[in-house]
Amino acid sequence: MTPFSYETAASEADAIEKARTGGRYIAGGTTLIDLMREEIERPARLIDINKLPLGEIREEADGLVIGALTKMAEVAAHPAAARVQPLLIEALLEGASPQLRNMASIGGNLMQRTRCVYFRTLDAPCNKRVPGSGCAAREGFHRNHAIFGTSEYCVAVHPSDLGVALVALGATIRTKGPEGSHEFPVDALYRLPLDTPHLEHRLLPGELITEIRVPHGAYARRARYLKMRDRASYEFALVSVEAALDIADGCVREARLSVGGVGTKP
Repeated sequence: MTPFSYETAASEADAIEKARTGGRYIAGGTTLIDLMREEIERPARLIDINKLPLGEIREEADGLVIGALTKMAEVAAHPAAARVQPLLIEALLEGASPQLRNMASIGGNLMQRTRCVYFRTLDAPCNKRVPGSGCAAREGFHRNHAIFGTSEYCVAVHPSDLGVALVALGATIRTKGPEGSHEFPVDALYRLPLDTPHLEHRLLPGELITEIRVPHGAYARRARYLKMRDRASYEFALVSVEAALDIADGCVREARLSVGGVGTKP
C-alpha cells in the first residue's frame, strides 16, 4: 500500500476544502481500502467524513430522505423504508454481506468502482486505470462484462445493486461542493465510458454527496428486485431487474424498469 495521510473532517465545509485540494473521502472504506491494498488506487490524503451529520433517515411528505453516511444495514432495518420502499430494502439485502452492510455507507455504495478483473490486475491494460493503455476485456475473458453502454475503450459493468434500484424509483441525489449545492437524478450521476472511461461520474473534486431522496409513488409499494448470480451468497449480479408498477383496477398505469449486471451504468 502506498503511504498516505489521514485527516478527520470537522464540518461539511472543512471536508469539501480538504478534498478540493487533493483529498479523497472515506466513510466505511469497504471499496477504497481494498483498492488501496491492491495499489489500484493511490490517494495521498484520506478525509474521514464519518463525524459529519449525514446519517439521518426520515420520511417527508414527498418521499424518503436518506443521509449519505447512513449504513446500508440501517436503511435495510428501518421501518419507514421497509413500508414505503420495499424495492430499496430488497436491493440492499441482496447487494452485500451482513458484514459489509454494517460498514458500507449509502453514498459510498453508489460511488463504488467496477469489479472488472482487468481493472484490478495491475499487469493488464485498462483504460479506467491508465487512460490510453487499452481494454484487455474486449479480447480476453469477458463474462460478467457489460453489453449495454459500452465503447471500444471499456466494457466494465456497473457494480451497485442499490444504484440500479434507485434509478428504477426515480431517486435524486443532493450534493455540496466548491460550486454550491446541487440536486439531480441518480441516473445522471453516472457517465458512459465513451472515450473517457476513467471519468465514471459527474461529481467535481471536493463535491460531497449529502443525501438521497426517494420519491413516494403508487409504483413504489408494488416493486420487486430479482437478481441472478453464480451463487446464492454474497455475489455480484450476472443480471438483475428492478420492476415497480402502478396498478389500479387491475390495469398497469405506469411501469418503471431498471437492469443491472449488464450495463456500464444502471
